[in-house]
Amino acid sequence: MSIKHSLLALLAQESKYGYQLKTEFEAATGGATTLNIGQVYTTLQRLERDGLVAEADVDDEGRRSYLLTRVGRVELDDWFDAPASATTSQRDEVSIKVLIALASAAADPQQVLRSQRAATTGSIQRLTRQKMRTEDLAEGLHLDRQIMAGEAELRWLDLAEDRIDHHRATNNGTNAGVSQ
Repeated sequence: MSIKHSLLALLAQESKYGYQLKTEFEAATGGATTLNIGQVYTTLQRLERDGLVAEADVDDEGRRSYLLTRVGRVELDDWFDAPASATTSQRDEVSIKVLIALASAAADPQQVLRSQRAATTGSIQRLTRQKMRTEDLAEGLHLDRQIMAGEAELRWLDLAEDRIDHHRATNNGTNAGVSQ
């Protein structure tokens, strides 16, 4: 997630000071992501140093407001035009648990899959109830994304269970060839 680019986008229409950016960011993300005010001001300092924003004004209370520069607008446009990188990770804890259970025999991989399936199903149900209660578009979209990620995890858990069952059936229940 790019806090830098999010702040640039929030400055695209008018100048704002740090706390405004923090509250507008949190509202825009449906409260799903919160920012530390120190992080906002540190990011603003870097943006100013890099010529992406400039100080617009200092109000009577000493709050500095910032505005987007032309260079900042180009950076923002480039960010919006570029597709986001895939959110997959090589260090996915769920798959690592299953793979290590397979390789080590320290745990039953099928039990690991069952436990994860129960937790993921519970999470999807909780998120779905939360989504039904919200009227906020941003929060609803964020919840949709989380629900769909959970559904994808459930599909992978089913696939893993089927492949492990098939592997065990064709290898007489041994762990031989687990690295396939």
